[in-house]
Amino acid sequence: MTTAERTGPLKGMRVLDLSHVMAGPVCGLMLADMGAEVIKIEKLDGGDDTRRMLPPDINGEPAAFMMMNRNKRGLALDLKHPQGKEVLKRLVAKADVLIENYRRGTMEKLGLGYETLKAINPGLIYCEISGFGRTGPFADQGGFDLVAQGMSGLMSITGEGPGRAPVKVGAPVTDITAGILAAMGVCAAYAHKLKTGEGQKVDTSLFEAGITHTYWQSAIAFATGVSPGPLGSAHPLSAPYQAFETKDGWLNLGASNQRTWLKLLDLLDDPELAADPRFKDNAGRMANLPALVEILTRHFKKRTTAEWLALLEKAGVPAGPVLSIREMHAHPQTIAREMVPEVEHPVAGKVQTIGLPVKFSKTPGKVAAPAPLFGQHTREILAEIGYSEAEIEQLIADRAVSTPDQRAA
Repeated sequence: MTTAERTGPLKGMRVLDLSHVMAGPVCGLMLADMGAEVIKIEKLDGGDDTRRMLPPDINGEPAAFMMMNRNKRGLALDLKHPQGKEVLKRLVAKADVLIENYRRGTMEKLGLGYETLKAINPGLIYCEISGFGRTGPFADQGGFDLVAQGMSGLMSITGEGPGRAPVKVGAPVTDITAGILAAMGVCAAYAHKLKTGEGQKVDTSLFEAGITHTYWQSAIAFATGVSPGPLGSAHPLSAPYQAFETKDGWLNLGASNQRTWLKLLDLLDDPELAADPRFKDNAGRMANLPALVEILTRHFKKRTTAEWLALLEKAGVPAGPVLSIREMHAHPQTIAREMVPEVEHPVAGKVQTIGLPVKFSKTPGKVAAPAPLFGQHTREILAEIGYSEAEIEQLIADRAVSTPDQRAA
């Protein structure tokens, strides 16, 4: 996708994405979807590790890589090679943002740390995403979503209930959230740069991303001095607010305040339940949650999910189905919100991906280009920063950079 074809509020922002696997690439794809020009820079020995997360694939192209790197151009570059370092420095001179998620000190060992790059481009926004952040006693430790979920407290509040094995959130939530937080930080730093011309470092982590998901549970712990535990699908502060089994499946019920609770009582037409003093208010319903769930489950098992959803909708009680991933993809609301766009990949053909979750009325972003092949745009990017055709051929011959045809050879 050319600069002229890009749309979105960040059109004109130039980003160098040196990151790999997930958290950093999420940051890059968020910026790219909002219009930034993002160059995905991959190592020569195989590129991003998600290229080897197989299966699944589409015509041999890894599904994981294609998901995380759409809307980006691709450059294969050896940062250990002297000429590879020079290429990066030339790119930095014209960039607004650099994203990296290496261990602390890696870029400095390569001679490409923030202070070095800042001297080339004082307006550079240098975004670091790590396991635990660049300061503190864990700054040198590598980070993985599973580890971050455990240390952030998330796994202590996720699962079916007390006494059961720890359970992580099904999605790599700290990776994804760290990428989103990083993109938010980059946008804030970019606003500052547009006003002052100054760049700066942006530093976030998987650990902090996990902590941000504990707002309710941390509020409880701050107030009571006690760490709350897992509640299955239930809410720690309101009831009934959880999944209930129906005659043919499950539904989520959100009768979490007194108004919706009373509407639910009208719908169920159960005088005994309505008169039960244990459930008179939210405090009572929370204190007697197991008994409440048992009674409500008996009701919900009498009808199908579809039947209940129709009745709850008419009664004004928030509810929804528990969908599989494929059911979510096909849901009319998903389609209406353009959350499953299709792009044309040069090898995989037409592939679906996940869309931009933020809509803009004046400067709409879009998912318009597939993930790049390994080194797909190496030649054109080098030409854009002043390398002659002969110099590009020499860089390729010296293995400072790589191209798709070279890899095939």
